[in-house]
Amino acid sequence: MDPDQYCQQKAAASGSSFYYSFLFLPEQRRRAITALYAFCREVDDVVDEVSETEAARMKVAWWRAEVERLFAGQASHPVARALSPLLESFDLPREHFHEIINGMEMDIDHAGYATFADLETYCWRVASVVGLLSAEIFGYEDAGTRDYARDLGMAFQLTNILRDVREDAMRGRIYIPGEDLDAHGVKTGELLQPSTPDHVRRLFEAQAHRARMYYDRAFAALPSGDRHAQRSGIIMARIYLTLLDEIERDGYRVLEHRVALTPLRKLWIAWRTARAEARHRRRNARAA
Repeated sequence: MDPDQYCQQKAAASGSSFYYSFLFLPEQRRRAITALYAFCREVDDVVDEVSETEAARMKVAWWRAEVERLFAGQASHPVARALSPLLESFDLPREHFHEIINGMEMDIDHAGYATFADLETYCWRVASVVGLLSAEIFGYEDAGTRDYARDLGMAFQLTNILRDVREDAMRGRIYIPGEDLDAHGVKTGELLQPSTPDHVRRLFEAQAHRARMYYDRAFAALPSGDRHAQRSGIIMARIYLTLLDEIERDGYRVLEHRVALTPLRKLWIAWRTARAEARHRRRNARAA
């Protein structure tokens, strides 16, 4: 299996919403974004799958060294080898890869976040930086697209936090800020219970509202001239917003069962959004 095939398999096996947005990209950009996604999965798996803290730290340190080898042209891991020929083509900054690792490492050290400002640092590292790297791969002309990418990454991460709140709590990780828990009178132990009393539902509703605010900010910042290039991000957003809609329609019962979209529905949303973006581009071209 060559490095690109390894990354493709890693992305497809995850069932992530991101995978479906990659399908509509030209080949080289698709290879690059798939390799970036595989890098994020590899580093995240270190923290999620290695239960012994020191072993996890050693693996994280290995990935830090591998990033240095990657930028020195000496990568050894299949994911890094897949990324290697693409670094210069897409101007992917070394520090962004280290920031992603820094964010994943926070899961070793942090069980919770007192304030949303504290959580923002984590979300910046594990999501907004990924958004910025993705924007480089998709291509843009207007620097305002970077603001869009940063806020869209934040929106995705906040959606994930809400969807996975019980699963994360079972791992000893609480991503909902302590100030929000206190404001709604929710104890951390309640996030382990398969029930959704009114005060917990109101807490989750507030988290969904914050996520929607970041989606709104992202799309308000997206320059119209870069919309077509960034269409994969728009597809991702449409899938994630549909998930958020489903969580809301279900009464925010994320502690009782996992709310998810089927692969077929994700593919349908991706195809429909891609067609809508193509129509939007043609209308703008005619108007010009």
